[in-house]
Amino acid sequence: MSMNSLKEVYVDQLQDIYSANKQAAEMTDALADAATHEDLRSLLQKGVEGIRDGMEQVAALVRRHDADPNGEHCKGMEGLVKEAKAHAIEEDFGDDDARDAMIITQYQRMVHYAIAGYGCLAAFAGRLDLPEDKAVLQTCLDACYSGDRQMTELASSEINKAAV
Repeated sequence: MSMNSLKEVYVDQLQDIYSANKQAAEMTDALADAATHEDLRSLLQKGVEGIRDGMEQVAALVRRHDADPNGEHCKGMEGLVKEAKAHAIEEDFGDDDARDAMIITQYQRMVHYAIAGYGCLAAFAGRLDLPEDKAVLQTCLDACYSGDRQMTELASSEINKAAV
């Protein structure tokens, strides 16, 4: 399929972030199961809820543009999920704090991917004069930033110190 307009790019990327979220939610749930620090586990579980909420919001936007949310498979997130699985789940750790530090690293890589996606989508929605879409996407973007900041705070204040 040839894309001939920003609107087509926009819908394609909505589908891509829907797929990314689906993959990230599953991996974040696995990361939460692997986490030993209670605050980390709680933040990751909150992250799963936020990702799923974002999925619902994006699905509604995609449908509003007469498309199927499942129309795309995000290869970028697929790679990040494979990395998270290899480095935070399957890797051998002799220290739980070190594993928790790695879990944060892998989670934040996935979140940063979502930040890039939502930022681009919000900009596209603005250019396409879709203010309702832009507001939804900005809310999703803000939620990603908030979760990322909370994870950085936990890493900086407790987990990285314990992992030393």
